[in-house]
Parts: sequence; structure tokens; C-alpha cells
Amino acid sequence: MVYNEDDFIQLSGLQHFKFCRRQWALIHIENQWAENFRTTDGAILHANAHNGDLTESRGDLLITRDMRVFSRTLGVSGACDVLEFHRGGTGIPLAGREGLWQPFPVEYKRGRPKEHDADALQLCGQAMCLEEMSWTSRSARTARIEIKSKGGPRRASREVAVRKDRED
Repeated sequence: MVYNEDDFIQLSGLQHFKFCRRQWALIHIENQWAENFRTTDGAILHANAHNGDLTESRGDLLITRDMRVFSRTLGVSGACDVLEFHRGGTGIPLAGREGLWQPFPVEYKRGRPKEHDADALQLCGQAMCLEEMSWTSRSARTARIEIKSKGGPRRASREVAVRKDRED
């Protein structure tokens, strides 16, 4: 099945749905959203992550932000907070750069690492969008969640296995 773009749901909605279906319905169906300290804090954290004008190049690593992705077969769209491209033996060619570059989505979250997999579901959705957009090969198996702790620069990082095969 191929979804019409008007029927796409947001990738962030995958996280909301997995975490709490009521929260998802309030945000994505009823359009009820109220800012509070936590949502404002998260918006500040994401300010640079969603600045598409910021790009960094560090040797065999290219870091882009706010990369828009979609999947017509999954019916989802959204943005990767950060999309790293690692130069190596697999991947895709990038205009103006030599070699092959493997996309590696990174999602930023605030707080402590969570016990549930709602964040990982959102990240896997991003990776599957990249695959469908022909930006990555089936060899892409991992992505990363970066968690910024409150009250300081400490960070936790969690690599996530995307999946074994598309059918999983």
C-alpha cells in the first residue's frame, strides 16, 4: 500500500503512540498541546538540532541537522534531529564528496534513559524512511539516541538495532 502525503502521520507520533495512546490522540488528533517546563526545555535542546543551516564536516564524518524524511509505504514523515554520514565501504554517494557515505540517524532526548522502547521506535522509523528514500543500504543496522541529562553537560548514548530485515 502507498499512502497519500496528506495522510502521513508524524514520526514523533510513533513515540507518542508507543508511550501513551491517550497522549498521542490528544496531540495528533485533538491538536491539544500545552507548553510546560519540560516541553519548553525540550524545545531549547532541539533548537540547534532543528537548524538545517548547521552542517559540520570532520574528516570521514559529515553531520547534518533537521533532515526531512518520509516513507510512502509506512505513511510517515518527519525530521531527523541529526543525520550523520560516515564515509566507508557502504552507503550512498553525496554530491561534492568522494566515496560512499552511510547515513546514521541520531535522535536527541532530554532526561534519563527510558525503560520503554518508544524513543527507539521513532528512531527506527527514521532509519526505515532513509532506506525507502534510497539513502541507505540494507546494511544499515544501527542508529543512536543521545540523552542530555538535566543540570549539566552529561550525556548518555544508546545505540539501537534498527532491524534484521525490513519484514521484521
